[in-house]
Amino acid sequence: MSKYLDLSIKEIHELLVKEEITPLDLVDEALNRIEDTKDLNAFITINDKVREEAKNLGKVDKDNLFFGIPIAIKDNIITKNMRTTCASHILDNFIPIYDATVIKKIKEAKMLIIGKANMDEFAMGSTSETSYFGSPLNPHDKKRTAGGSSGGSAAIVSANIVPFALGSDTGGSIRQPASYTGIVGMKPTYGRISRYGLVAFASSLDQIGPMSRTVYENAALLNILVGEDDYDLTSANRVKEDFTRLIGEDIKNMKIALPKFFISDIVDKEISNKIKEVISYLKEKGAIVDIIDMKYLDTAVTLYQIIAMAEASSNLARFDGIRYGFREDNTKTVDEMYTKTRGEGFGDEVKRRIMVGSYILSGKNAKIYYDKALKVRDDITKEFARIFKDYDLIIGPTTTRVAPLLGTSKDDPHKAFMDDVLVIPVNMAGLPGLNVPIGKNSENMPIGLHIIGKAFDEALIYKLASFIEEGF
Repeated sequence: MSKYLDLSIKEIHELLVKEEITPLDLVDEALNRIEDTKDLNAFITINDKVREEAKNLGKVDKDNLFFGIPIAIKDNIITKNMRTTCASHILDNFIPIYDATVIKKIKEAKMLIIGKANMDEFAMGSTSETSYFGSPLNPHDKKRTAGGSSGGSAAIVSANIVPFALGSDTGGSIRQPASYTGIVGMKPTYGRISRYGLVAFASSLDQIGPMSRTVYENAALLNILVGEDDYDLTSANRVKEDFTRLIGEDIKNMKIALPKFFISDIVDKEISNKIKEVISYLKEKGAIVDIIDMKYLDTAVTLYQIIAMAEASSNLARFDGIRYGFREDNTKTVDEMYTKTRGEGFGDEVKRRIMVGSYILSGKNAKIYYDKALKVRDDITKEFARIFKDYDLIIGPTTTRVAPLLGTSKDDPHKAFMDDVLVIPVNMAGLPGLNVPIGKNSENMPIGLHIIGKAFDEALIYKLASFIEEGF
């Protein structure tokens, strides 16, 4: 059986240019791998037109590294004529009539969408166990979660089914599953990638990002995803840059901060020890690493719960059974139809968040909770800016523990939120953050390092991440 998808993107591209393989060979190999890994439950929908699309790609473009490369898409990103469910019963028959901006960019790059990845319902969760279609499993240990909410995307890349996936990150949903499954996951700066066509969870936090096997491949994919978009007024107008440009450079005299909170007793001992090993390595190579005090990090989860749930309750009001998606028809009044459609269409976690969010936004509560949370969020942003006056990057563990066993977090919402305590602050401040694998624990489960940069400084994050990937 062919193993082309085990090669690097550059090697695959070379074979395509030499016409030793075709995009159809890659697609067929990916489809075989999907069949062989069905038990991972990583996909919700397979693109039944992908073989035809591969045949019609035309002549290989030797200057386009991504020509003919298969990719998986998280199922909350709109794909024209391909089912998009958000892993929810309320959308399990929804076929969109347009493409998200990132999907247009992927198609322009001649990449091939192999299918839609499993996830937490409406991206609400930390383990992907809230999916209406069942939980995706961790390829390193199928008794464990692949993380969430981009758990299917992470499992697909980790199992090497295809080299790339897109995820979305509202409170750690790219970086945390990337850490649990041992892959590279980037949440770019808020506004770096258009959110048009991403089904909204919390609009002031959501960001699409690339998930890949290596740092270089992640940076290369980010190159084609970014850009201002007239359909998304929060998208940033930035000069075009190559995110791979600093990869391979020396890190001597780079100033790196490690907040004490990131290695406090909330973090598993084996993970803390692995972070300390990375610090020793970086110091040995000439980087300056300081352990620092940083305020507000311990408030981030509470702020996230207030802001994200309030925005979610507002965003999810559109799912009413009237215009699209599931509808309960056995009703006598419009109110009864709304109630039954939403009651049966949404899962427990989504309903919990809508209820809490609606309470937060009701009457005086909006001022007491939401407005106050936004003020403290501003304080977190200013605190990051203070640290970045003296340091190039901030590092820490991505997660407090390795991937937990399935079922251990599902019925304890607080525990599930605490899985994201180290990654949520980055969403609050709209900054870029990346997970890079740094080894495994004694149970052979992946451990990830979290690298945080200034706004729009993704290239510097990739520089450090690649240095660690290559040498540590």
